[in-house]
Amino acid sequence: MGDKNLDNETLAERPDERAGKQGGDRRGIQSIEVGGALLQALVRQGAPMILKELAREAGMPPAKAHPYLVSFGKLGLIEQDPLTGRYGLGAFALQMGLSALHGVNPLRVATPEAARLSDEIQQNVAIAVWGNHGPTIVSIEECSRQVHVNMRVGTVMDLLTSATGRTFAAFLPARVTHTLIEEDFARLAAANGAPTREQLAAELAEIRRERLARAVGKPIPGINAFTAPVFDHTGHLALAITAMGPAASFDPAWDGPVATKLRACAEAISARLGNTGT
Repeated sequence: MGDKNLDNETLAERPDERAGKQGGDRRGIQSIEVGGALLQALVRQGAPMILKELAREAGMPPAKAHPYLVSFGKLGLIEQDPLTGRYGLGAFALQMGLSALHGVNPLRVATPEAARLSDEIQQNVAIAVWGNHGPTIVSIEECSRQVHVNMRVGTVMDLLTSATGRTFAAFLPARVTHTLIEEDFARLAAANGAPTREQLAAELAEIRRERLARAVGKPIPGINAFTAPVFDHTGHLALAITAMGPAASFDPAWDGPVATKLRACAEAISARLGNTGT
């Protein structure tokens, strides 16, 4: 016969639950969504705000915003400075953020995004992390057409000649990369293929400026590549994502479609990892 103690609110929600299962969407609680706009405004601003500014940023009158802020304050989501009267995110908001970040696995976040990018640009996309021996490929997403690139999971990329390697050289601290860079210089010098120190410095500066490293026909003849850095919530390099393909179908322009979409993909992954881009 069912539970006769179910209250009216629970019974009223049941049709929405059924609709959610059928339609993939559920009706939310509007007041929570309205109040949430204040929290979103504080996150966007990145600094405490007075009531008038905060309300305007959230798209509501101050008189409407104030009760939400009082309730958020009781929950620890909002704190008001007693001297300036400005509102900022509270201790519990910080705890929530840290808890979420601790559960984030960068590779797990990046892998589906890399797969989508590969499908979109029709080029192979690889993910690399910093390993014991340098930049190491840990995942490769192959596009639907055949792209013959001699790379597999576990490949360690050269720091000086590959786009992937130069990305790590550009964004990791020098104390981390110094030894491997010197080893690569010595190896390449023996083969008369080493860049000068000035050339390397200029390339790394360009990579930092463009937020991309580029390889055109090198080190693999006939293959172009772009590599974009992905940063975590601390601003540190978490991994690098590389798009590569035949020169005939791979636009190497800094503002071309491959570069633009790769940058956007890397920025989206960084945002998922808590990086604000500042």
